[in-house]
Amino acid sequence: MKQHTLAQPFTVEGKGLHTGVYAHATFSPAAENFGIRLCRIDLPDRPTHHAYADYVSATERGTVLEHGSWRISTVEHALSALYALGVDNCLIEIDGPEMPILDGSAMPFVRAIQGAGIAEQNADADVYIVNEPIEYISEHGNRLLLMPCDSYQVEVQVCYPSQILKRQRAELKDLKDYAHEVASARTFCFVREIEPLLRLGLIKGGDLKNALVIYETPMSQEGLDYLTDKLGQPRLDATKLGYLSPIHYHNEPARHKLLDIIGDLSLIGCRLQARIYAEKPGHTFNTSCARQLRNKIYPKQI
Repeated sequence: MKQHTLAQPFTVEGKGLHTGVYAHATFSPAAENFGIRLCRIDLPDRPTHHAYADYVSATERGTVLEHGSWRISTVEHALSALYALGVDNCLIEIDGPEMPILDGSAMPFVRAIQGAGIAEQNADADVYIVNEPIEYISEHGNRLLLMPCDSYQVEVQVCYPSQILKRQRAELKDLKDYAHEVASARTFCFVREIEPLLRLGLIKGGDLKNALVIYETPMSQEGLDYLTDKLGQPRLDATKLGYLSPIHYHNEPARHKLLDIIGDLSLIGCRLQARIYAEKPGHTFNTSCARQLRNKIYPKQI
């Protein structure tokens, strides 16, 4: 397997989901063995670092990379698209603290990558082949199992204490199906989570156009009006439970969790040849596993 980069640059722009800050992110071709690096062009000296699990500093509703003044939030969707479409080397220059959320999925990045084109390079790709099972289990019941496989496959199981979203499963057997089967799955949250997230200073850029919102716990009309007003969204009927916008897949939340895993595990810094099985995945657990795997593959490297 050879390394690949973009054939030409492209730029995406928009507000960040959590900061609400409008930013531009330019993705450019890079030389062999460059890897995926992110540059904050709005900061003095334009700090640039690799997209490595070593730099994960926060995982509240998204993956945040940080080193000194260099901090970039919600990187997982862009990284997922780059990995799934086979881009090994790319420089991402961004003029703000958070990657644009766009429509809450990876599809805008996929379309931009496809439009720019992908160029094969001469160097061989760095691939870690899983030859025996590797398992991580958290005290909260999160589980990640990597098993030997002749390709890269992912299966996800999610479970929530919800009337609308209970158990869901999603599977990707071939990265070639990513654009059609996974990329359009949007980030999601429950209505009951919105006020706590607002209190934490998050989802300042959130709305019904860039997230799948699930309304499964009845509340007063006044309470729902307050939340939709805070988000700058049209008021909704508090008696109607369910998804507050049309879903893209019958199991869209599970597919989005699969999308996130691909992005978070790309922080290992190389390609994987394995079948990945995840139960109750989330950014905190995903990136913890990525850090442990990276230390296993590249001991004492950063």
